[in-house]
Amino acid sequence: MCSIARTRILFTPKVIAPKQIIPGAVSFRWFSDEHKATKTPLFNLHTKYGGRVVDFAGFLLPVQYSDLSLSESHLFTRKSATIFDVSHMLQTNVRGKDCISWFESICPVDLKGMKDGSSSLTVFLNDKGGIIDDLIVTKVNAETLYVVSNAGRMKEDKKHMRETSELFRKKGNDVNVEFWETSQRALIALQGPKAAAVLQNLTDIKLEDLTFMTSRMGKVAGVECRVTRCGYTGEDGVEISIPAADAEHVTEALLQNSDVKLAGLGARDSLRLEAGLCLYGNDIDESVTPVEANLTWLIAKRRRTDDNFPGSSIILRQIKEGVARRRVGIRMETGPPARKSAVLKDAKTSETVGTVTSGCPAPSLGVNVAMGYVSESLKKAGTELLVNIRGKDIPCVVAKMPFVPSKYYIKK
Repeated sequence: MCSIARTRILFTPKVIAPKQIIPGAVSFRWFSDEHKATKTPLFNLHTKYGGRVVDFAGFLLPVQYSDLSLSESHLFTRKSATIFDVSHMLQTNVRGKDCISWFESICPVDLKGMKDGSSSLTVFLNDKGGIIDDLIVTKVNAETLYVVSNAGRMKEDKKHMRETSELFRKKGNDVNVEFWETSQRALIALQGPKAAAVLQNLTDIKLEDLTFMTSRMGKVAGVECRVTRCGYTGEDGVEISIPAADAEHVTEALLQNSDVKLAGLGARDSLRLEAGLCLYGNDIDESVTPVEANLTWLIAKRRRTDDNFPGSSIILRQIKEGVARRRVGIRMETGPPARKSAVLKDAKTSETVGTVTSGCPAPSLGVNVAMGYVSESLKKAGTELLVNIRGKDIPCVVAKMPFVPSKYYIKK
């Protein structure tokens, strides 16, 4: 699903144990005033279960829990199921008979060609083809959309949606944008190979028919929720949108199953990197186009023909003529993990050819992985490079992504 937006992570001394590094390239410092950050509807549950809470994008969220280390939490997700509190994400409802036309005016997605109840990853684009944010949009029906976008881009996303929808309405179109506050709506991600089996015991939705990137309303532990088959780990799983007042009840009901544990930001970051998924602010931003980010598939076929989305002339030219740089996966068999901004060099000439954007140990593989941008001529898997870490050049190789095979549920 959508990426964790980059921000400074601030540790809360009253909750967190001794300071430790979080996977990825996220910086942090001690945080002492809880009132500067927003508590999600699950804050009390996090403290109850020993969550080590940090300020992430202005929200108090657990980086991990006391029962598992970061790598143990990561591996438990891969073999069983974990719950992530993603209530910090911006949930938006869009209504009106012209809502699809409006949304297609700011994204390269083909909503008109999607079935009701289906979802798609897409991006908000600026006029230069740069990525304002990545998000998931669900076509509830011809006059209703449900959107989940990044917390760290909340201000920019709200401004962008408000301004573009207001201009659209001034032209006589019918579209209304409603942002849900965290106090109104919670969002949890249940991820892992046992997620569906656990959830099926608590929901009236037939999960066999809820395939990857589809969404339904239904009861979960007796509460009316929206359940979307998606996630940010590469595993099968769902995101559940819950009325804030019922968030603890639903989460506790899921936790009654021994196959489920709570997980935090640390495991979420290493899981998404193994899955080859972008982190906004690190791997993608407004200076990067979908083509450069190796996300050309986000430009729907009909939209390429229509040529009427923001930055379309630039992006379509790049699709045809190529780009100077490309996002790639990087694998390291030895040495410390590469972090954000580490310089990548040609293994033969030692010339600088790119930069790391995200990196961390991969618990599922026992090696270090990263992603970054390199010169187009060096994008092929198997290309040998060097990464400079603390002044030392360490061998690495361009690798195919995802690093760990995805296990999304697609009904055969």
